[in-house]
Amino acid sequence: MTKNIKSATIFLMNTFTIETQKMTFGGECIAKLDGKNIFIPFALPKETLEVAITEDKGDYAKAKIVSILKPSPYRREAPCSLYGLCGGCNMMHITDEEQVNIRKQVLKDAFEREGIKVPEIVAISASPFAYRSRFQLHDGGLKQKESNNIIPISTCPIATNEINTYLTSNAQKAKGRVHIFGDSRVTSPSSHFLEAKEISRAKAETRIMGKPNKKIKRKENVHFSGSIINPENICTVNIAGKQITFDVQGFFQSNLEVLEKTIEKVCCNMGGQRVLDMYSGCGTFSVFLADIFKDVTLVEHNRDALVFAEQNMAGKQHTSYGMSGEKFVQSQARSLLDTYGQFDAVVIDPPRSGMEKAVCDWLCREKTYQIRAVSCDPATQARDIAKLVKAGYTLSRLYLLDFYPQTCHIESLACLENNA
Repeated sequence: MTKNIKSATIFLMNTFTIETQKMTFGGECIAKLDGKNIFIPFALPKETLEVAITEDKGDYAKAKIVSILKPSPYRREAPCSLYGLCGGCNMMHITDEEQVNIRKQVLKDAFEREGIKVPEIVAISASPFAYRSRFQLHDGGLKQKESNNIIPISTCPIATNEINTYLTSNAQKAKGRVHIFGDSRVTSPSSHFLEAKEISRAKAETRIMGKPNKKIKRKENVHFSGSIINPENICTVNIAGKQITFDVQGFFQSNLEVLEKTIEKVCCNMGGQRVLDMYSGCGTFSVFLADIFKDVTLVEHNRDALVFAEQNMAGKQHTSYGMSGEKFVQSQARSLLDTYGQFDAVVIDPPRSGMEKAVCDWLCREKTYQIRAVSCDPATQARDIAKLVKAGYTLSRLYLLDFYPQTCHIESLACLENNA
């Protein structure tokens, strides 16, 4: 039952009874009101709600829940007193198992919208709580949802034990923006925890990277030089038996248990002479790919990250290119293929915007035997995979990488083969 919308003013002043439909990528549920899409946060599919419209965007509107008339059987009381206020979690009101089902469905919907036949999606999951090892604090707290207000925090149910120890004893003393990383897998510092305060780049230490310790066949390995590093921000973790070093102020996955499982899936049924790690970051995948391929080529535009990739890949046969993927395929790829032959496999982990068009077009042309495509955005991944499938690749497996339980954030791994 709905009320007729006579004007925008009445629309915003009244409450309405609606029935929710499916969940969207942003973690909101869609409902229909007089033919208009209504987006409601903290709702579940197939609930009957009384809602108030908070924003009218013309062809759609946003609403908030006034009362829950018929709750979903998967609704629960969120186990966090800051839920709905803190800007982090937005699915904690849903049972853990149903959260996974919803994220899988959102991923499937994104691929099917691109006309892709989707294999059964397998979820790569770990503990739904006490998993997050990386936080960014602002004056000792977290930012409020849709606001710059700071919420003091002394404990967090999704944080690792090491992070919660810090929050309990040190968070209130932190001033400014502080990056913290804590997990039992942290080997340096020995406390299993690192606090990195932001400093100006002018005060940071400049280092020039050299060649790896172990001599390799090619005359030149490092196609970049120079980086800004603050030694106090360097962290080393033990991932599946290997030491990986990175800058805490840079990017590194914050769910290390799921990361270990993801690495296993990326490397499964792979091997050969040469592999390309596109958008390699600090070389997390490359470190393991070097065990199953004779030579690894890393491409990463962030030269700060490549400094750590060189350290992590020391002694392993590899070549690093500090440039964008587009520049690599335009200026380097052809000569490499002419000299050394085609890559046996490509592992690609682009930013949220997806593969650069030049990179995706190049993969479509080259017909690499295997591609392992990791993504943090279902829509852009589905767009890119659709192009590859049209070019002749087969989507053999699709994984939901459940890095962030209690949130709507979705990462995924698509495995493609070219048997032509």
